[in-house]
Amino acid sequence: MNSMAVVLEQPERIALSRVDLTPAGDSDVVVDIQYSGISTGTEKLLWTGTMPTFPGMGYPLVPGYESVGKVIQAGSASGLHEGQTVFVPGARCYGEIRGLFGGSASRVVVGADRVTPISEQLGEQSVLLALAATAYHAVSMGGTRHPITPPELIVGHGVLGRLLARMTVLGGHPAPVVWERNPLRAGGAEGYSVIRPEDDDRRNYRSVYDVSGDASILNSLISRIAPGGEIVLAGFYTEPLSFLFAPAFMREAQIRVAAEWKKPDLLAVKWLIETGHLTLDGLITHREQADRAQAAYPVAFNDADCLKMILDWRQCS
Repeated sequence: MNSMAVVLEQPERIALSRVDLTPAGDSDVVVDIQYSGISTGTEKLLWTGTMPTFPGMGYPLVPGYESVGKVIQAGSASGLHEGQTVFVPGARCYGEIRGLFGGSASRVVVGADRVTPISEQLGEQSVLLALAATAYHAVSMGGTRHPITPPELIVGHGVLGRLLARMTVLGGHPAPVVWERNPLRAGGAEGYSVIRPEDDDRRNYRSVYDVSGDASILNSLISRIAPGGEIVLAGFYTEPLSFLFAPAFMREAQIRVAAEWKKPDLLAVKWLIETGHLTLDGLITHREQADRAQAAYPVAFNDADCLKMILDWRQCS
């Protein structure tokens, strides 16, 4: 069995290649992918070669952790059946080619415990489940008993920032303020305001959620919090973060890192989306056929108009 897959051969060199797939076992499913998203966080770091080293890192690799498709083969111990629509957060089924995270392919072999059955009606918006789960995890701490203060200020109005804002409003909390300097991304607010940092003179935020990925931003954010206020780092940072101690000391600042989403987060947002409580409308702005992946990736990373680029695999086999 084989598949067409996006293969990042080395930084800034991408190809659409046919690759062999690992045979499926009794606990696996074979999924024909319909859509996959391009991450402007993790995948951009792989593209630029700035991803921090971690176990399994290396090139060539198949990226992608935002895929949705239909089960075409279900192992006897998988608990799933043919025809089900599932969300696929990546796969490692390409032999010597690394799967980091392995979802950008026309067909994947993946353990049934990794995929999540979803409503077929969600269509292409299903690729946003991982980002929605990331936002949910940041504001819920995965259901732990740690007291969580919903965001009063969100830094960045990309897809993750918009989802954080929508969840805050959905939860019945006061509408957050969102900072965004790029005028191309200032629109699209639903029930909250988007302003430039320089137009905001407030300095008593109890909670600030940063999704900018800007490693130099901490001192600026610390100056904006109330005594005992919390800064939540919900982006991904490639450079070391540092801050001046005295201002943080005077405010008794708290800094929390929001980790990767877990399966319960995904199930929670799946319910919110399928029941119509949380809308994903307006977040997918660009689409491209999978055979044009080489053109799609630079647009996803460099075009400020592009919130989320998805690849359509339905005509690629």
